[in-house]
Amino acid sequence: MDARTPPADEPARRADGVGDAEGRARSGAANASFLTTRWSLVRSMRSADDVRVRAALEDLCRDYWYPLYAYLRRRGLDSERAADVVQGFFARLIEKRDFGELAPERGRFRAFLLAALQHHLSHEREREHAQKRGGGRAHVSIDPRDADSRFQLEARGELSPEGAFERAWALDLLARVLELLRVEYAEDGKAALFERIRPAIQGGELADVPRLARELGMSEGAVKVAGTRLRRRYGERLRAAIADTVEDPADVEDELRALLAALAAR
Repeated sequence: MDARTPPADEPARRADGVGDAEGRARSGAANASFLTTRWSLVRSMRSADDVRVRAALEDLCRDYWYPLYAYLRRRGLDSERAADVVQGFFARLIEKRDFGELAPERGRFRAFLLAALQHHLSHEREREHAQKRGGGRAHVSIDPRDADSRFQLEARGELSPEGAFERAWALDLLARVLELLRVEYAEDGKAALFERIRPAIQGGELADVPRLARELGMSEGAVKVAGTRLRRRYGERLRAAIADTVEDPADVEDELRALLAALAAR
């Protein structure tokens, strides 16, 4: 495994846990025209109210809530309590646009978000008299039952809370990239092609190319070229998704290495 072809098999196997990833892929593409990076969103949140900013923030919450939930579970919170804390954290971000004094120059976006959650958690007792999750506040859909099922499935060895967060972040990022590719190919009328050549993303040779060629009505050479193009497009999509979370494009390769390390952690 190398930084050029990160694994896509794990998120593919749990694609049902991605939820409405296709819808988020479409809405994310629409938001990209005015919010280039996650840090752009943070900056814009300090400006006047904007419906588009709120929509983009809600998409961000859906993308990151499970990694934060996994972090809290590893810290010892039970499923319901962890969901309460994450819901309250995101509700506060959506309503208050409260990112404190954190800024792009202080680190990667996911590290920033985790630090913001830790700050929220440290003050949670002060807010226990407030309304319960979702009551009269902005709401981000969280189903603790689904989250707990996934947490139990993905729980590994002695992962630290931070390690659980990193691994969940990596899996969700790969799942979103895979879904973006699926949507892209479907919109081009190539859904069947995508499903048959998806193993090419792993970087190996496609199995039984002659059979694939017959079933797809293509030449063997065309099937191989399609596999190479898909693998290249996957890499482009993955780098674009990572670039969305860093301030300096030079950090993308470091983030790819961090993603691979998170997937390999036990």
